[in-house]
Amino acid sequence: MAAPRLISSALALATLTLAACSATPQRPSGGEASVSGVGGGTGSITANSGPATPQSTGPTALTAEAYKSELGTKHKAMLDAINAMAGARTYKTLDQRVQRAQEQLLGAANELAAMTPPQEVRAQHDAYVSSLREFATQLGTTAGKVGSRNLCTSSAVLTDLGSRLNALDKAGEALQGAGGYPADVVTVKAKGKQTRRLGNGHYLRKGSMTGRSSLQIDNGGTRDAVVSVMKGKSRAFSVYVRKKSKFKVRGVRDGTYKIFFTHGVDWDGKSKSFTRECSFERFQKSVKFKTTFTSTQILWHDWRVTLHAISGGNARTSDVDPEQFPS
Repeated sequence: MAAPRLISSALALATLTLAACSATPQRPSGGEASVSGVGGGTGSITANSGPATPQSTGPTALTAEAYKSELGTKHKAMLDAINAMAGARTYKTLDQRVQRAQEQLLGAANELAAMTPPQEVRAQHDAYVSSLREFATQLGTTAGKVGSRNLCTSSAVLTDLGSRLNALDKAGEALQGAGGYPADVVTVKAKGKQTRRLGNGHYLRKGSMTGRSSLQIDNGGTRDAVVSVMKGKSRAFSVYVRKKSKFKVRGVRDGTYKIFFTHGVDWDGKSKSFTRECSFERFQKSVKFKTTFTSTQILWHDWRVTLHAISGGNARTSDVDPEQFPS
């Protein structure tokens, strides 16, 4: 199977190559009618009356104060769930909060649907409940996209929910405006879909680059990438490499390094991550840069890595928990 590749070469007299193998009720009866009479005489028709059928008047509507109280108990929980989702700063937290918001809003919609509001706001109440249900349904779909890493940040989630968020906001404003009822649960705004990118070779972090070695990065994939190179627990440098592009990092200092890389679409500088189609990986084998001095020569190592599968690729990669990815 094609796989990414690590290649080492040495300048001057040294030559080194390191390779590793790769890798969804019964209705109450009324009276019984009967006919009686005598032939040729004066007849009569009578109906034996039975018990009267009771008339249903339906549930009693809540008073304005009682309705406001009931709505208020749900308002804070719904508001908190939406704001918590929008404020998620890590992928794991986002995944949990989207699911929690979906459960919270669907439960609130069902409980509100069982109420009988004051008659004067019945239309607004019904529209609000309907919008809550539609939003909760969309949240379920969005949660699936987060789980598959199609959506990776809270901003991407809000964009995906944009039309439903706007509809819920308007329904809440209509209900609140009709009687001062607490229905304003949408306090966040969704931005339009973006595809932000950094320039090829842009350093997100650049430590001391005074070595003689270099690291050639070849990203032949269909998504941009950020490569983070770690020396122990410290990040030596991180660099942005666009799709179908290459970049050479010069001045790498001696040492043993681990190479991490993330692919995705739409780089969010604030969250320092891709907002869509994200993946997180690392090369299993570390790379070693070493400079050797002799009486007549200076020898050093250069490495080349490919971030996409190629014929003859020989480097194993492993998925990385997004929470553990260097940032």
